[in-house]
Amino acid sequence: MKKITIYSIALFSLALISISCGENKKKIIINFPKTDLAIENMIPMPEKVIATNSAFGLDKNTVIYTSQTTSGFQEVGEFLSKKIEEQIQLSIPVNNSISETVDRIIFINQSDSLDLKTNESYQLYITKDSIIVNAKTSEGAFRGIQTLRQIIPNKSNDTLSANKMWLIPTGKIIDTPHFEYRGAMLDVARHFFSVADVKKYIDLLAYYKINALHLHLSDDQGWRIEIKSRPNLTIASGNTEVGGGEGGFYTQEDYKSIVAYAAEHYITIVPEIDMPGHTNAASVAYPFLNGNGKTPKTYTGTKVGFSTFDANKETTYDFIDDVIREISAISPGPYFHIGGDESHVTKKKDYIHFVKRVEKLVQKNGKIMIGWGEITQSAIDSTTVAQVWSAEENAIRAAKNGSKVILSLAKKMYLDMQYDSVSKFGLHWAGYVPVDSAYTWSPEHFIAELPKENILGIEAPLWSETISNMDEIEYLAFPRIIGYAELGWTTDENRNWENYKIRLANQTPYLERMKVNYYPSKLIDWKKNILDIEMPLKN
Repeated sequence: MKKITIYSIALFSLALISISCGENKKKIIINFPKTDLAIENMIPMPEKVIATNSAFGLDKNTVIYTSQTTSGFQEVGEFLSKKIEEQIQLSIPVNNSISETVDRIIFINQSDSLDLKTNESYQLYITKDSIIVNAKTSEGAFRGIQTLRQIIPNKSNDTLSANKMWLIPTGKIIDTPHFEYRGAMLDVARHFFSVADVKKYIDLLAYYKINALHLHLSDDQGWRIEIKSRPNLTIASGNTEVGGGEGGFYTQEDYKSIVAYAAEHYITIVPEIDMPGHTNAASVAYPFLNGNGKTPKTYTGTKVGFSTFDANKETTYDFIDDVIREISAISPGPYFHIGGDESHVTKKKDYIHFVKRVEKLVQKNGKIMIGWGEITQSAIDSTTVAQVWSAEENAIRAAKNGSKVILSLAKKMYLDMQYDSVSKFGLHWAGYVPVDSAYTWSPEHFIAELPKENILGIEAPLWSETISNMDEIEYLAFPRIIGYAELGWTTDENRNWENYKIRLANQTPYLERMKVNYYPSKLIDWKKNILDIEMPLKN
């Protein structure tokens, strides 16, 4: 530990004194069994794990203390306490006054250590008496407690003391993310998903250190967010979806609640309004947008590429400015996604002009533009991010422009691709993506001419043509999204399929506690109970 604040030192010392006084009053020596932190089922795999082979006994006499001079740390402590109680029904107080009943502490500490490389980096020090989570920011502390949650056993040891005790292996973890951006995308336009569904998805993503949720808010089949200056968007196009279902949309208050919930889990919401293609629903509401002034029919099919905005009318850009302005005002994250894919009926010169005009509108509203890989056909600003899903030359073109790239390659990362020929839901136009193929590749080496420094990160999209409820989301996303979380966080040298599939098998208790309808791939020996399994060493 380095550079712990004076306040933190004082608080931590006070806690240790309390423990010491308690020991002087009634010395209790516990002979903990040997443990091995290095073989715990942590996903993503941390950068460095050093085991010291004893245990921290989590019990009713454990307390959580946090740095209180920096915002967010107490909230992280309260989050951890809540999740511990949900998992093992043990209530742990946070920042309570010191008492003689304190035997062990968990201390979530703001640290300025130079070893903490990013805002998401953390250090985890576990001894018999204390667990210390060091981080520069509350975001890093939050990532650290996800690791801690993963190594708390579900089953208590009832033989070591008078109290039930959950044994956490001792040791040291030093950890930092490999990529800055580690995202998932949910298409709420083809089929609409409720606020509750989105929040559950956020819960699951946060557990595996994913830090961005991209919401595809508009498409040919429906418009999903209230725009107060353009009310007909939701009146005319908010209640349609693929197959003719009832659809739905988020009021701005709904959307704000999603954004706030995501922020509590240190996940950034990335809003997307797809344009100039995928815009039939917008033109149903405002026919002037499509160039011929005729109101198109509501569309409930799944074909793509047939719709476009008129790129040569100022009224089109007035409309887009209104949309970007209102969504940006309630989206505190740095990004606004303009889509830009599969605009097949837009003339190339119009498409190039359109992208450049919309980029200026995004920048005017204080956001960094993201667009699907096709936007690299235009002379985009170097600050604009290209999200590459198919043509790899788009990634290379973006890098040569100085732009960052998000990799979302359909043949590797599309969650709506079927696992195999017999799995339910999904499509396979980009091929089948079984659990092992989803994991056993390297984002930084997949495109030879794409430098690592130009890769902002990765994102796993889930398009919703074939799914309409949360169970179906979970079936396609899990377990593959867990592997993508590790691809985004963990370096290539720390990843190994044989090791990973054992750690994945042992995620079952968490997935079942969260009632996740995961796909039980036959490639994985799923463990229905917590088992102590010694994992193969890394290559």
